[in-house]
Amino acid sequence: MTETRTFADFGLHPDLVRAIAEAGITHPFPIQAMTLPVALARHDIIGQAKTGTGKTLGFGLPMLQHVVAPGDEGFAALPKPGAPQALAVAPTRELAVQVAQDLSNAAKYRGIRVLTIYGGRAYEPQIETLQKGVEVVVGTPGRLLDLAAKGHLDLGHARTVVLDEADEMLDLGFLPDVEKMLALTPAGRHTMLFSATMPGAVVSLARSYMTQPTHIRAMSEDGDERQTVAAVEQFAYRAHAMDKVEMVARILQAKDRGRTIIFTRTKRTAAKVADDLIGRGFAAAAIHGDLGQGAREQALRAFRSDKVDVLVATDVAARGIDVEAVTHIINYQCPEDEKTYLHRIGRTARAGATGVAVTFVDWDDMPRWGLINKGLDLGYPEPDETYSSSPHLFEQLDIPAGTTGTLPRSQRTHQGLAGEEIEDLGGDRGGRGRTGGRGGDGGRSDGGRSGGGRSGNRERTRDGGGRSEGRAPRRDGDAPTASGDARPEGAPQRNRRRRTTRTGGASTAPQG
Repeated sequence: MTETRTFADFGLHPDLVRAIAEAGITHPFPIQAMTLPVALARHDIIGQAKTGTGKTLGFGLPMLQHVVAPGDEGFAALPKPGAPQALAVAPTRELAVQVAQDLSNAAKYRGIRVLTIYGGRAYEPQIETLQKGVEVVVGTPGRLLDLAAKGHLDLGHARTVVLDEADEMLDLGFLPDVEKMLALTPAGRHTMLFSATMPGAVVSLARSYMTQPTHIRAMSEDGDERQTVAAVEQFAYRAHAMDKVEMVARILQAKDRGRTIIFTRTKRTAAKVADDLIGRGFAAAAIHGDLGQGAREQALRAFRSDKVDVLVATDVAARGIDVEAVTHIINYQCPEDEKTYLHRIGRTARAGATGVAVTFVDWDDMPRWGLINKGLDLGYPEPDETYSSSPHLFEQLDIPAGTTGTLPRSQRTHQGLAGEEIEDLGGDRGGRGRTGGRGGDGGRSDGGRSGGGRSGNRERTRDGGGRSEGRAPRRDGDAPTASGDARPEGAPQRNRRRRTTRTGGASTAPQG
């Protein structure tokens, strides 16, 4: 059924069908074929599917179908023309950008205006665009709530609301914010919730804010959602910490190796591995919580455009990344649990492709790996002790004999980050700083969840006397003051500490 039906058979607007056909999409994926009839009839939906199954168009096309575009008859008769008619909420900046891009591509012939709202960018361009009018808003919870609280974002006319990756929003602590946003939308809205898993909090959210929802589940062929994608060839090696980069460098020279994502648990490790690989001649870039939003987007653009072919990322920073033709996933550090493992290897073997996933297991990670292996039945209860020179590493991963840990100059064909400028995002500092919390979009900082400590969560400043003082980081939603300090609007000025000196045993300090 899904192989013979086309998008036109669902009664979609011809301009929507035309746009997705130009993108090379003619037949719906299973999740789309199941979702479209229900969503086009404006029934609430709980969709359960893994990332990479094509659910964006499954909810995006019905969303666009029911939007009244500026050129449509009846637009002027709307209660508030130009107010958002549809809202899609995503847990991370990267996923919000990806969803908005897919919607913009599908809506280009209908003239529907799509705006992406997330932290790390200046407020002014987003506010200005909202004032001009938009039909669809895609954003992350923190910045959406901030703009709504300040009166710039009116959700009172959002007749369609989509919550994408609801379980990830739960993990990142965003569900309270999502509930506040839903309370700002009309009571009779059409709500669609999508999640890879259905923990209790997500089920409670659905029961509270949805009306007789239809549960649509895109099952794997074996009927078990816990099983990993069959198209991913998986390997596990017990590796020595001092030899890991050497092993990675040789794996990156495997036959038919394309785009590769390397996952680490900490921000510091991600930065170090990327630097080491660059020093060995590979076109690598890092994405983690200590990078400003401009640098993160620079790395992703370079990865998508093949200027770099190796992306080193922490789990939080990589949530929602959807890049085609990723052939290899390398878990540089053992994942925390089964869910993290599935999330990581799910970046490859997407849309019918195949992929390879390699996991390095340290000696002290063996208990953790044992639980992952048992839970997913991977067949590697005791990974082989492996070094960069081990013959079985070369054989299993199809690495040419004689490969060393340095990429030959003749193979250094990628441009690297040197050819990708950092976009000026206004409010983004572009350096170290907190990316999580309400104002950010990655939820909690990488340090909190990925084990990178609190290195990026506080900044240091020096007062006039030379002392260092801790200063709370600026949220994405806080506007900087004229002095450069960042504090919530209306907060009192913090008095800086002054150095006191002692003269002849007496303490002296500036008076007044």
